[in-house]
Order: sequence, then structure tokens, then C-alpha cells
Amino acid sequence: MMNNADEQFEKLGLILPPAPQPLGAYKPCLIEGNRLYLSGHLPMQTNSKPITGRIGSDLDMEAGKLAARQAGLTMLATIKSHLGSLNKVKRVIKIFGMVNCTPDFTRQPYILNGCSELFADVWGNDHGVGTRSAAGFGSLPDNVPVEIEGIFELAE
Repeated sequence: MMNNADEQFEKLGLILPPAPQPLGAYKPCLIEGNRLYLSGHLPMQTNSKPITGRIGSDLDMEAGKLAARQAGLTMLATIKSHLGSLNKVKRVIKIFGMVNCTPDFTRQPYILNGCSELFADVWGNDHGVGTRSAAGFGSLPDNVPVEIEGIFELAE
């Protein structure tokens, strides 16, 4: 039996930032069949301002991992605001993380663990851990440390 993601979220005592509104010609999420596609999400704080900084110069690895967790919370805010419940997600299929980092930084997968571990905490290891890619970038919008997009399978 699948765990209750909404109850699990409450037990973790996490706080969602406000779900971001698009600032361009795109949708934050799109449902096609039983798939939910999320656009790239930034690490938004509860005051609606993003965490900023480049990993390897402004931020260390742990701060980068926390930023990826915050981007994951922002993704959860979008899911909850559009679907009404985290329980409507059956499983994480894939997340793709872009890491704003110095050219010599090579630990992008470690940074993305911040988001992956959050999803595992919410949906459990069987449903919360999917496939993943992590890539380093020379810059990201508003100088955020990470931007993460995702694909999810919806419950019947």
C-alpha cells in the first residue's frame, strides 16, 4: 500500500513556499494522460524570494543541497496548488536538475540529493525516487543555485 503523502508531509513539519506564478509564456505544470510535467522550479523561500548564489564561489555544497531541497518544496507547492493533494502523485518518474556552479565544481549529483531525498521522505523510497540527471551550468535565472524540473505519474 502506498503511504499517504499529505500525512507524511505534515509529519515532517515542512513548510511550502507559495506556488510560483509564471513570469513568461509557459505553464508551471501540465497534465498529459497520467503524467504530470513540471517546468523548471527555482528554490523559492516562504517570502517568495529565491535563494541566490553560485555553488563553488558564493555557496558551499551543503548550502547548494539545501537550495535543491527548497526547489523541491517549490515543486511540491505547485503540485498541491494545482492538484489539491500530494496523494494524487503515484510516483516520481524523473527529475532534471541544473546546477549553477563554478567550472571546477563536479558534485552536481550531490546537490540534487536535496530534492531527491525530500521526495523520498514524502512519497517513500519506492515511489519518491525516480530517474535523475544533474548538470552544471555557468548561470541560471536570477543567479539561483539550482533549477529543477520533473515528470510524475499520477494516481488513477
